[in-house]
Amino acid sequence: MIQKILIANRGEIALRIIRACREMGIKTLAVYSEADVQSLHVQLADEAICIGGPKSADSYLRADRIISAAEIADVDAIHPGYGFLSENAKFAEQCESCNIKFIGPKSKSIRMMGDKAVAKDTMRKAGVTIVPGSDGPVENETEAVKVARKIGYPVIIKAVAGGGGRGMRIAHNDVSFAKEFHVARNEAEKAFGNGAVYIEKYIEKPRHIEFQILADTHGKVLHLGERDCSVQRRHQKLIEESPSPFLTADLRKKMGKAAIKAAEAAEYQNAGTIEFLVDAKGNYYFIEMNTRIQVEHPVTEEVTGIDLIKQQINVANGEKLGFDQGDIKVDKHAIECRINAEDPARNFTPSPGTISLYYAPGGLGVRVDSHAYSGYTIPSHYDSMIGKLICFGPTRKIALQRSYRALSEYLIRGIKTTIPLHKAIMSDPVFIDGKATTAYMEDFMSRTPTDLF
Repeated sequence: MIQKILIANRGEIALRIIRACREMGIKTLAVYSEADVQSLHVQLADEAICIGGPKSADSYLRADRIISAAEIADVDAIHPGYGFLSENAKFAEQCESCNIKFIGPKSKSIRMMGDKAVAKDTMRKAGVTIVPGSDGPVENETEAVKVARKIGYPVIIKAVAGGGGRGMRIAHNDVSFAKEFHVARNEAEKAFGNGAVYIEKYIEKPRHIEFQILADTHGKVLHLGERDCSVQRRHQKLIEESPSPFLTADLRKKMGKAAIKAAEAAEYQNAGTIEFLVDAKGNYYFIEMNTRIQVEHPVTEEVTGIDLIKQQINVANGEKLGFDQGDIKVDKHAIECRINAEDPARNFTPSPGTISLYYAPGGLGVRVDSHAYSGYTIPSHYDSMIGKLICFGPTRKIALQRSYRALSEYLIRGIKTTIPLHKAIMSDPVFIDGKATTAYMEDFMSRTPTDLF
């Protein structure tokens, strides 16, 4: 049984894992960079080891140093959180070879789903509907143009090893395709060390809806309902909610079955997410699988009452899931706002610096996951997210009202944040009516005065 876990991450997710471990009576080891010496996860873990300089490449992406820390501290398992090495198949293999449990799927599944072309082929063979596109990576511009013409414009060019919106470009005709094809390849090469790209039909103004998966090592695969992640900026999620205000009961059932089928095709174990695009007519298409815990996992926790981090640890321990699909009930509505250290009025420019005052909202139906506090200095080396505000209630209307109220209470001074932006969205009629698609943010920003932010 797991008695001590190294947390190979930082910020709010590291703190979230520490809390789950403490409730389970499991010891924790925090690893941290020189820039994170003041971070709460370092202060609240049972032990902490510095593994390198401020840059991710010198610390959180150094698998060798993380494994060394694990061996020095004699841990049983490593939880990768999200980002950094969480979807690195080689790192998962290293953990396995060192007899350290990797709290996530097997390296085989990570590798299979991490390659977008392989993932699509796997889903196609499993009978899961995918977005029309190339059969795999396209070798050159000539071949790519032929594929684009066959599919029909607009198309989207995607990096095979992509993520976070990088290596993705949209083309509406042959002329724009030639330019965007080379831009996408160059960006992919710089970001991932792999310039391979593939082509897909671009679904205009879809919903981005993902299903939370849990699978044990005994063959049981379940879904915990969906999250609507359509409010995005440059393919980066800003707001997530569950259940989706768009899905009907029938569509939800069909997509849930497809998500389970997709996870089974990947021979999946532990927590993961099957992501779909859904068009205005309710047609849904598999786009990718995230082989890790998601930033937005608290949304699902609040509507189902299931602690996903604890379930991840239980699965890594070889335990069977203690419930069946019919036991999972979604009887609440939850909305999550990502609180980023950014200035929305200045094109979301990062705003690192010292927080002079930090006051988190509270009250019925309010949860805050954050590592921030008064006097904390936000480093400039990492992602700008400093917290997540999750508000929930028996109906979507109440969840919206609580979100607006909680955002009004949330005080962060000394830096710019996305709190005013979220507050404006919570009072926007389009969002209130549940009509937001992935094109929502561009429209919202174009019609909303920046002085509101």
